[in-house]
Amino acid sequence: MRKMRGCKVLLGILLTVTQVWSIEIKSLAQAVNEAGRQRMLTQRMLKDYAMIGIGNTFGNPKEDLKKVTEMFEDHLKGLTAFATDPETQKSLEEQRRLWEPIKKMLAEPPTKERAAELQGKLDALLKAANTTTELFAKQTGKKSGEIINISGRQRMLSQRMASLYMLRVWGIDDPKFKEKMNVAMKLFDESLKKLIASDLNTPEISKLLNRVKKNFMFFQIMNRSQSKFIPSLIYEKSNEILKDMNTATGLYAAQKVQ
Repeated sequence: MRKMRGCKVLLGILLTVTQVWSIEIKSLAQAVNEAGRQRMLTQRMLKDYAMIGIGNTFGNPKEDLKKVTEMFEDHLKGLTAFATDPETQKSLEEQRRLWEPIKKMLAEPPTKERAAELQGKLDALLKAANTTTELFAKQTGKKSGEIINISGRQRMLSQRMASLYMLRVWGIDDPKFKEKMNVAMKLFDESLKKLIASDLNTPEISKLLNRVKKNFMFFQIMNRSQSKFIPSLIYEKSNEILKDMNTATGLYAAQKVQ
């Protein structure tokens, strides 16, 4: 009897912890921000996976991968609980379908043999997460919704550029590497120019965007260079851009404007 009561208490504690851990989304602007963050996490997971495969411990990619995997799961639950639009709910169901096999792959030691397969699966998840983000942005009916979407996408692109580079350093043969990198960098550059010109910018946001512009120049130089850069430098610069764009996206999301 005591054991049964003890099990019930333990179950209650576990349920409470789960409920506290699960992110609570309270507005469409926050939903756009968090849905957009999911796009970034797909590429950050790939970057960490490749760093572990290379054997580079800079930034502790093994621990970061664990944290990011848990974050994606948590945010997927939060977005699913918040969504009321049938089309958005359907897109989140698609994310869940794609996510389950990826989660299992990420729990196993990284191998070159599975890296290309993982990249393909994460790219499909990225596409699904992008659809969800755009659906939430559309529901806001505000100009700020579009800007939050674009700003949030920059976070993803910072990690995509880095993950593509890490896979190349690891020796993963991807015939479309150059094409993928050029597309990512072109979109980042065009989006950054659009954000810098936005009338929604505050002095703090403008400062962040200018710092991002300086760090992006590092990637532009890297893409033109024939020599290989040190992976840890790419890792560091991508995280600096991610940090600043994450702050900027949060500041856009906090604005109550049309």
